[in-house]
Amino acid sequence: MFVIGFLLAGAVAGLLAGLFGVGGGIIIVPSLIFVLHLQGVSPEVLTHMAVGTSLATIIPTSLSSIYSHNQKGGIDWKAFRYLVPGICLGAVLGVATAVRISGSLLQSLFGMFALLVAWRIYRGGREQSTRSMPGPARLGAYGGGIGYVSAVFGIGGGTLTVPLLTRYGMAMKRAVGTSSVCGLPIAIVGALVNMLLGYANPHLPAYSTGFVYWPAFIGIVLASVPCARLGAVIAHRLPADKLRYLFALLLLIIGLKFIIGS
Repeated sequence: MFVIGFLLAGAVAGLLAGLFGVGGGIIIVPSLIFVLHLQGVSPEVLTHMAVGTSLATIIPTSLSSIYSHNQKGGIDWKAFRYLVPGICLGAVLGVATAVRISGSLLQSLFGMFALLVAWRIYRGGREQSTRSMPGPARLGAYGGGIGYVSAVFGIGGGTLTVPLLTRYGMAMKRAVGTSSVCGLPIAIVGALVNMLLGYANPHLPAYSTGFVYWPAFIGIVLASVPCARLGAVIAHRLPADKLRYLFALLLLIIGLKFIIGS
């Protein structure tokens, strides 16, 4: 039964990622919290398991996305080199912060973040700016913020990286491609630190390494990759505005549920 739940979570996350061009973490985390709760995972580690496992699932999907974008020349590797030191440091600090927060508080914070993402999606993307890209130090600082927030909430960072890059004049498609490669160090560092910091926790379920639960990881990855492709196909056949509003509504419901429920 729970395997089906993980497959469904991966399918929904992949479908929405393909439809709306966002990382699946914003959907995987609440889905995992729901399924792991039904499975009887201790509340002491429930939310942290969802965040850690979500970060791990981003690794294979990010690799697939990077390959596709790089084939089309859609990655700004110079910007990535400037961002990645801050991203890695921020991800370490983000996980270190998250593991010290109670599960209920982490759910409340995730709910507020979901509301912010819903508002941004509802408003739609803005036209790219003509500002010049900042230097290495400033981009590194921005990377630190992106890595920190992403690791706390178990996401790949696309909702933060894409607006940043387009703000400084990068074309949307190139910003999306560069964001995909930025998600890989977030996922790798975040997952590894979650494994290390959660390794000795006495409340962990079987088949987990720290705060990464492998049955959920396998189910989500198996389902998310093909469904992401399906979502991309559907996205080209449906009205973009209606899709955006529906996704914003879904995130609004998720955000309110976590804020009220926690």
